[in-house]
Amino acid sequence: MTVDFVVTETAEEAALEAARRLASAARDGGHIALAGGSTPRRAYELAATLEPDWSRVDVWPGDERCVPPDDERSNLRLVRESLVAALERPPSLRAVPTALAPERAAAEYARALDGVVLDFALLGLGVDGHTASLFPGARSLDETDARAVAVPAGLPPWVDRVTMTVSMLSDAREIVFLAVGADKAEAARRAFAEPPSRATPASLVRSSRGRTTVVLDSDAAAGL
Repeated sequence: MTVDFVVTETAEEAALEAARRLASAARDGGHIALAGGSTPRRAYELAATLEPDWSRVDVWPGDERCVPPDDERSNLRLVRESLVAALERPPSLRAVPTALAPERAAAEYARALDGVVLDFALLGLGVDGHTASLFPGARSLDETDARAVAVPAGLPPWVDRVTMTVSMLSDAREIVFLAVGADKAEAARRAFAEPPSRATPASLVRSSRGRTTVVLDSDAAAGL
């Protein structure tokens, strides 16, 4: 499966590139999975400006921390604050039921995802090569039936998580990875310039239906 690369000079330009693709996906409508973490925040802010009507979209967290929805660590809170709050017509937000125990929350989220094919998925990249909450060497990487699984606390912020699986994400019609900063250069090299490996979970996620694009700033692309 081929990967297309877009390399920009700055992190702001990378965020704008991701935002343009998000805005286009919102205009088309359908099911969109969004990443958490700090990197996509600016892309969400810009996407809200580029396309203020997301009323034809169902937004799904690619992964979520098992915290209340108003917790500062919540990915859904990030999406609400940086994207939804600025929209004229918001999407339907499909939350992970984090009030439940992690295993039950994952099972409920997987049931909600039954029959769903993602039209677009925005994913990040950790310095260890993880994406969503799919971590190096984890048993969750071998899951081929479930659409979402629980992930025990193992990295900061040291909370349990629920994540879409490799198979769920790879079934998306379009996948865009966004990574910026020199600290992501080594992970980007392993994820996008080396053979797939369970040691680098992002290397395992590629669209089986359409295209996979990697958007990097020049610092993150230095190792490619």
